Amino acid sequence: MPTEPDMGTDIAALCDTIEDCYEFTLSYAARGLTTDEDSDAGRQLREKLTHALAAIRGLEAATRAAAAQLQASQGKKLEAFIAVLSRDAQSSSAVVDMVLAQPAIGSQLIDNLNASIHLRALLTDLFLITEMVAAQQARVAGRSAV
Repeated sequence: MPTEPDMGTDIAALCDTIEDCYEFTLSYAARGLTTDEDSDAGRQLREKLTHALAAIRGLEAATRAAAAQLQASQGKKLEAFIAVLSRDAQSSSAVVDMVLAQPAIGSQLIDNLNASIHLRALLTDLFLITEMVAAQQARVAGRSAV
């Protein structure tokens, strides 16, 4: 009997990348640095922000792939949620991209990034979609165990 593909893998990896970056930026903001130049923390910050930006840009496609396998009864509601996630991802992408464009990134700038309503909305969207995918996987696993 063929097994269903793991619909959560791609989206979970993207979410993990974004959440990892957010956790790092929280610690970076607490350091009180005036610049990221010539420091390991600064190089790591730019690397994590760059990876998070790529993950944010891949969210809509990964969510659509996961949504294709969620229950059909959620169709229009799920499509509306994907539209919200897409808008939040676009806003977050613009904010992160702007931060990365700065010649020097200090702790205060990162603290403001962390407080951005756009980034917080996206993180909440991620928590929602990962919970929905996990619940669907549990339902599928329950049916295949029968």
